[in-house]
Amino acid sequence: MKKQVLLAALCLAMNAHAQRGGGPTWTEWQDQQVNEVNRFPLHTNFFAYESESEALKGAKEKSSNFLSLDGVWKFQFVENADQRPTDFYKTDLDDSSWKTIKVPGMWELNGYGDPVYVNVGFAWKGHFKNNPPYVPNEHNHVGSYRRTITIPADWDGKQVIAHFGSVTSNIYLFVNGCYVGYAEDSKMAAEFDITPYIKKGENLLAFQTFRWSDGTYHEDQDFWRLSGVARESYLFARDAKVHLDNIKITPDLTNGYADGTLDVNVAVSGKPVVDFQLLNANGIVVAKSTADFKKHGYGNIHFTLRNVKKWTAEIPYLFTLLATVKSGGKVVEVIPQKVGFRKVEIKGSQLLVNGQPIYIKGANRHEMDPDEGYNVSYDRMVQDVKLMKQLNINAVRTCHYADDPRWYDLCDEYGLYVCAEANQESHGFGYGEKAVSYGKSFGKQILERNQHHVESFFNHPSVIIWSMGNETADGPNFTAAYQWIRQTDPSRPIHWERGLKGANTDIYAEMYQSPESCEKYAKSTKPDDQKPLIMCEYAHAMGNSQGGFKEYWDLVRKYPKFQGGYIWDFVDQALHGVDKNGVKILTYAGDYNDWDNNDDKNFNSNGFITADRGLHPHAYEVKHQYQNIWVTPVDLRSGKIKVYNENFFRDLSNYKLAWSILENGKPVKSGVVEDINVAAHQTRELVIPYTLNGLNPDAEVLLNVEFQVKEAEPFLPSGYEVAQQQFAIQPYKSGALMLNDDGFLGEQAWTKKPKVSDKKKDATLDVKGERFSASFNRQSGLLVAYSVNGKSLLGEGGCLRPNFWRAVTDNDMGAGLQNRYKAWRNPVMNLKGLTVVPKGKSTTEVTARYDMPEVGASLTLVYSIYANGQLKVVERLVPNAGAKASNMLRFGMVADLPYGMDKSEFYGRGPIENYIDRCTSQNIGIYRQSADEMFHPYVRPQETGTKTDIRWWKQTDAAGVGFQVVAEKPFSASALHYDIKDLDEGDVKHQRHSSQVPKSKYTELCIDEVQAGVGGIDSWSADAEALPPYRVEFKERTFTFWIIPLK
Repeated sequence: MKKQVLLAALCLAMNAHAQRGGGPTWTEWQDQQVNEVNRFPLHTNFFAYESESEALKGAKEKSSNFLSLDGVWKFQFVENADQRPTDFYKTDLDDSSWKTIKVPGMWELNGYGDPVYVNVGFAWKGHFKNNPPYVPNEHNHVGSYRRTITIPADWDGKQVIAHFGSVTSNIYLFVNGCYVGYAEDSKMAAEFDITPYIKKGENLLAFQTFRWSDGTYHEDQDFWRLSGVARESYLFARDAKVHLDNIKITPDLTNGYADGTLDVNVAVSGKPVVDFQLLNANGIVVAKSTADFKKHGYGNIHFTLRNVKKWTAEIPYLFTLLATVKSGGKVVEVIPQKVGFRKVEIKGSQLLVNGQPIYIKGANRHEMDPDEGYNVSYDRMVQDVKLMKQLNINAVRTCHYADDPRWYDLCDEYGLYVCAEANQESHGFGYGEKAVSYGKSFGKQILERNQHHVESFFNHPSVIIWSMGNETADGPNFTAAYQWIRQTDPSRPIHWERGLKGANTDIYAEMYQSPESCEKYAKSTKPDDQKPLIMCEYAHAMGNSQGGFKEYWDLVRKYPKFQGGYIWDFVDQALHGVDKNGVKILTYAGDYNDWDNNDDKNFNSNGFITADRGLHPHAYEVKHQYQNIWVTPVDLRSGKIKVYNENFFRDLSNYKLAWSILENGKPVKSGVVEDINVAAHQTRELVIPYTLNGLNPDAEVLLNVEFQVKEAEPFLPSGYEVAQQQFAIQPYKSGALMLNDDGFLGEQAWTKKPKVSDKKKDATLDVKGERFSASFNRQSGLLVAYSVNGKSLLGEGGCLRPNFWRAVTDNDMGAGLQNRYKAWRNPVMNLKGLTVVPKGKSTTEVTARYDMPEVGASLTLVYSIYANGQLKVVERLVPNAGAKASNMLRFGMVADLPYGMDKSEFYGRGPIENYIDRCTSQNIGIYRQSADEMFHPYVRPQETGTKTDIRWWKQTDAAGVGFQVVAEKPFSASALHYDIKDLDEGDVKHQRHSSQVPKSKYTELCIDEVQAGVGGIDSWSADAEALPPYRVEFKERTFTFWIIPLK
């Protein structure tokens, strides 16, 4: 009892010393003017090691100054804030009945509550009225944590700091029953000096965190709303009296960007002597200096290096700065910091790095793991960097908050330009001056969040742009933040999307502009239009998307002012889950309960990378348009080309050119050009050593070139393809089919006409030859049976029918095409006539004529049946006079084939699915796939599997029984084990997942004259639709193709 009284007295004394008013008021979590209490002073990210050797290793986990807090904690969870235990921190509390939770770990992914997803609006949207700074009591879960740790004996007398990497939404920390402090800003580390509260041996750490606090009004980001602890949590120790408090590093380049300067600003305690050494990448000391701080607590050290090796995303050369703190001649601590010499500036309406107007080939990256949510492991981060480098991505925006500090280390090391964004978004209030977030009450938090951010990540060379946050009302609050950042760090430009063209941003970054709008700005000479255009979000990659991506990059490469942007976004935020039937799914809004069952649905699955870090089909288009090596033909018949190096800083000496020549899709010649060394941003003419001798002058002849890594680079193994293009040496002759005198393909058939059975009382009109039979339904006019050599080429009960629809994509639904184009989903087709007539010596022609009253058109299907079973189909649509129907999603036909006839071989673009507005990454060639391989499981079911520019398509079973399709001109096609109606979403989105869609009893073969592009400027407005050149207009259309049975 006496001990407990003494401890309570000690806590009162410590609290009185630490902050006014003693312990917590428990109003901090609903007070926007109190966002931290007793938080450790701001400083850059660094760790103090015990020796130079340990500092150079850089593994803080192995340092004697480090003690991990990760692991299992005692945990109590309550549903409502007013149910939280008020004695959770007491040392005599019996917590034996408490459960446990791992740290780091998100509550909702460990059995405590459900994940919630809301795009615009706060997590309680629809359940509680916004009333800042107050947040709901009901459903405001609170988690209480307790853990006993043993302080290392050799820490006695040292200063001990507690570091919690990321706690959502706040943290009240107690040690040994004493109140230590409070913090918000959940994406920044919460650090506290716990030295006054600890004792030798065992110590009780306890903290409490609320699902929602006043800080939640500043964290309305478009992602899963989760709670708990993410990232690393640990204690670190250092000398209590003598240490380095802060170190800020500012590199610069002078003398035409040749020489490097380094300003090192430090703050210290204890009047130490600090030795500074600058080591190059080989560990050689290239500069050093010593500073004696016996009279000052701060100082500046300056280095100059002549002809310095510079840091860029292309060549991320890093030096290491060691600050060795000494007292009385003894080493007290050693702080390592990576240094990259580079200069960032804006000149002439361009963002420059080291004097060059770089391209931002960027992506937005949320911190999200399909199993751990906000807690993204180091290995997952490395995986993300690897994918970015392999896809030619050179820049990342940390949307919409600061990331794990280790992410910036990786960007420094491997080379990614970072647009570093503060943890600020109040989207739910809108943008106007009447928005609550425009007012003074939000100003302190907006400023503090930017201060936390800039002070922490100041030293990273990869950070070339500061972003003040996202989607909050612009105004005086951001003017204050802008001015503070500009005064604190004049070496970097500041991005603020809501600043638009105003004074609070150095970059014009307005999101989701169309290519047309971008070009208009790029060409403008207006004074307000002279900032660099770098879209902070563009090319919305939701579902089957990213059509028209080439159009953006044609403009970037044309107009100096337009320098690129950050795709929204990198990876799907879907989580692993299981539905009520035990089917594995990737979850989105509404999958856990009806709390967030809103129109947002799968709006958090916008990545070109899957949640499991696989590639969506559009990732290949990103890689291609972001590639840094481009070829222009000079004289392809003699092998002359020009190679352009789009890199700004590195040459092409570590790449080789691998080439191949295809004759009608088949490789016939190949080779390698080893020396293609081209200087940065230069062009060189090369001759590929091939001849065209022996090639068929009537064949399509294509040249494939790809650029491969010679010696392995980080994440790029030897032989990895970084860029590729395809060129036509002899182009495909559209319409030049080798038809015989009867208008069919192949040798002239025997002259014996097929027999016709045209009896009105029969259900079908039948045409039979010696080796085939075909039947047409008299009610529908459709081909319902088609057999050759006794093998049915249509599935039982199936047919060949006109098709104007696809399973709507996320972009289709965003643009409202499921309603605007609805007439084409299942249009009424009134059969007006079904006739059969002989044609020539070996042909029978069946014609079905339809009236389509809902769209105001007539449709004619003409089937010409050759004596050997070959089928020519002509589909013709003719609008009625004055008819004004909507566009359609495709124009073609679909065949219900036997399920086992699921083997496709085709000559066209592949092997990855592609569409007319997203096909530049896929070369024309001959490919083989099964129906299951052709299906891509987007998070929500939708159109998938299509291939374009098809010359011919073979569809067979495992034994080779089937047919070939050719057409008058290149067409598109797909073959799936899914019916369009089962993949289609209907008029509104439902709670569906690709893994839940039943397979068809058929292989569904779609044969199209054309299918609409997939679009992707955004996924929620008319701009979600494909650009006009890639739409399927309602007009007179004719599609002619042949079905040729295969022996």
